[in-house]
Amino acid sequence: MKIALLQENYVVADIQGNARRILAGVEQAHRHGAALVVTSELALTGYPPRDRVLSPGFVAEVESTLQALVGVLPPEMAVIVGTILPRQGVGRPLWNAAVWIQGGTIQSTTAKVLLPNYDVFAEERYFASWPDPPPVMDWGGYRWGVTICEDMWNPEGHKRRYHRDPVAELAQGGATHILNLSGSPFEHTKLGIRRELARTHCRTHGLWLCYVNQVGGNDQLVFDGRSFVCNPQGEIVAQAAAFQPDLLIWDPQSPPHPPPPPDPVADLYEALVLGTRDYVHKCGFSQVLVGLSGGIDSSVTAVIAVAALGSANVTGVLLPSPYSSTSSVVDALALAEKLGIPTVKIPIQPMMDSFSVALREAMATPLADVTAENLQSRIRGTVLMALSNQWGRLLLTTGNKSELAVGYCTLYGDMSGALAVIGDLYKTQVYALARWINRDQEIIPWNCLHKPPSAELRPGQTDQDSLPPYEILDAILQKHLEDHASATDLIAAGGDPELVQHVLTLVHRAEFKRRQAPPCVQVSPRAFGIGWQMPIAAR
Repeated sequence: MKIALLQENYVVADIQGNARRILAGVEQAHRHGAALVVTSELALTGYPPRDRVLSPGFVAEVESTLQALVGVLPPEMAVIVGTILPRQGVGRPLWNAAVWIQGGTIQSTTAKVLLPNYDVFAEERYFASWPDPPPVMDWGGYRWGVTICEDMWNPEGHKRRYHRDPVAELAQGGATHILNLSGSPFEHTKLGIRRELARTHCRTHGLWLCYVNQVGGNDQLVFDGRSFVCNPQGEIVAQAAAFQPDLLIWDPQSPPHPPPPPDPVADLYEALVLGTRDYVHKCGFSQVLVGLSGGIDSSVTAVIAVAALGSANVTGVLLPSPYSSTSSVVDALALAEKLGIPTVKIPIQPMMDSFSVALREAMATPLADVTAENLQSRIRGTVLMALSNQWGRLLLTTGNKSELAVGYCTLYGDMSGALAVIGDLYKTQVYALARWINRDQEIIPWNCLHKPPSAELRPGQTDQDSLPPYEILDAILQKHLEDHASATDLIAAGGDPELVQHVLTLVHRAEFKRRQAPPCVQVSPRAFGIGWQMPIAAR
């Protein structure tokens, strides 16, 4: 008996389109001789649907589409579909459910037991927890238990958030095979954790576990796929492709095919490419603009944009000021030529002069240094947004996480745009990614990696005029942002007290900027965005 794990790129709220994707995957699995097909979590709605599920009309369309899908699926196959289902009674009005379809009817229904309510997840806002032991289905000579994503993340011996362990409950009910419908976003640390959780369950209970993850970008989140099968010995015996749709056909009698070890930097790159492509396309666009400064951030952003969308769909815009070095312009043009993207060059000196004249009387004094610097950035943002509006192309923001963390960026200036492609990469990670991009040949001019980073808003400026070296800054930021380390913790670990206090003060003062920043493609355990919930007016 063959089992098909349907790893698909669903579109949130495209209910009819998602149903067609499911049907096409089932038909393909049928041609390969599969008897059982499993989708990922909330495949019919796309994941995560967020507040769309609060609309009664949305829920009704999901119900009617599910019934129509039940009627057209091959009756001889068993198909488990992730969907929402309405529920009655006190509490949340919906289930995050899995339905077992066979013979033209729904044979069994279960729902998610463990509802994550942390970081990017807010499922208690919408769903009720399945109160009963999950049902066990007898089919094909095996006993099947169905779980949904978080239900797999609470085994004994790991850091536990919940009192229940749905996998253990299914094992106690006699299940021999566990199916896990998942919507697990990519993080650069998560793959090993997923696999270890699966190994723990399989070894502890003597189970097979089939894990089906969705793939694709939905807003800030990227889903890396990598659906897999784990045997009772805790070995990954089959795995679907990473960062692309796939149909993993698994035959229990076939020899194991363990996956190759991942390349962490390559994974970062693929996640950013996929997240950028899907954000642009799922928002209904095909072309983008990138402001090219000749620096490392804009260079890496442009490379990712071209990989995601093709060189014909990316335009580089050069906006030199009197403080832009000749080498920066040369580097920007060299990158554009290497990538094969068209460029537009618009010097901003005349606009700077016009603003200075217009503001002179009102301000009564010459522009202060920071005002003049920010004005340059805002002129660039205005020009880029004008081109974006005129040409109907999304503007990609080129700032990194280190800058956004400490507010080393200009609101309505270099923060302008629809998506911050590298907004979840620390500056040191940007350099590492650039070196990886150049691993076989020079794509990003090496000068971009070797010259001191600078916003070039005044003569001789470098980032280190205002910030500590990025190696030191990023170490502080990572511990504070991702590990929740306090100033006391950081100082006790050897951090310079004055520097630590300065950096953390910058972080908290910049919250009002981050609240107005474009979404970034999340690749870390804690990104600025939907999972970052900090007050602005606070001490």
